[in-house]
Amino acid sequence: MKPLDLGELVLLAAIWGASFLFMRLGAHEFGPVAMAAVRVTGASLMLLPLLAARQGLSQLKSEWRALAVIGLLNSAIPFALFAFAALSITAGLSSIMNASTPLWGALIAWLWLGQRLTPLRSFGLGLGFVGVVFLAWDKAGFKPGADHAAEWRAVWAVLACLGATFCYGLAANFSKRYTAHLPALTVATGSQCYGALMLALPACWAWPEVAPSGQAWVAVIALSLLCSALAYILYFRLMSRIGPTNTIAVTFLIPVFAVLWGYLFLGELFSWKMAGGCAVVLLGTAMALGLLSPRPSVQPRP
Repeated sequence: MKPLDLGELVLLAAIWGASFLFMRLGAHEFGPVAMAAVRVTGASLMLLPLLAARQGLSQLKSEWRALAVIGLLNSAIPFALFAFAALSITAGLSSIMNASTPLWGALIAWLWLGQRLTPLRSFGLGLGFVGVVFLAWDKAGFKPGADHAAEWRAVWAVLACLGATFCYGLAANFSKRYTAHLPALTVATGSQCYGALMLALPACWAWPEVAPSGQAWVAVIALSLLCSALAYILYFRLMSRIGPTNTIAVTFLIPVFAVLWGYLFLGELFSWKMAGGCAVVLLGTAMALGLLSPRPSVQPRP
């Protein structure tokens, strides 16, 4: 990997890590549905001119069915679920839950596409989910004297994160099967545009009665333009230059930045239990992706 590619990978992780910070800053005032709607709408407005410049708008119409499914599974539903989770749990914990996305992707690929799982990858899949269950169980500890209502809200938030990552895993496999022939920018733009259309009416119904503050608007606009539109451009640029396996490494960097931004700007604490759960999730993810599989050595020719 060239230094420029490595720099862009770290930048992408920093941007996506910041998305959990921005959701924490804006979700309470906007609400999950309205926030997700503003996010995908803003990203659409930024990506559409780029696609138009490449004469790719016609594909948004001709491939609308597949792109609409991607918009639902990769934008509308998960963005709203993560915004809901931001109401109750920290940015760091949300980002750790997000790191389970490749686990769902591998599991769905095995069940749906018949992708073979080696024993090591199967073990990694199980290990990763054990880490997720450990983190969720810690939030549902229900200790004597604790605020049980708050703990239940945290449990629902964790389940929302897992629902979002399941959607991401499903979307990745659906995209591999039905949109692999489309340019990356078309898929990115289509997912945001159709996600915005799907959220338009629900957002009108769920729009906050009290006007969001300027800080909340700044957070959501940054989430839209920086963490959705620009991040997608960086992501697909890396996919084309360094390949999907190397690009997946961003999964392991996002929690680092999310925890850092949460600590610096929100005063969030990162416990040893979260650190241990995060390590188990990331180790299981690496094994499930085959990143830790032993590679055959190359024997020199006689």
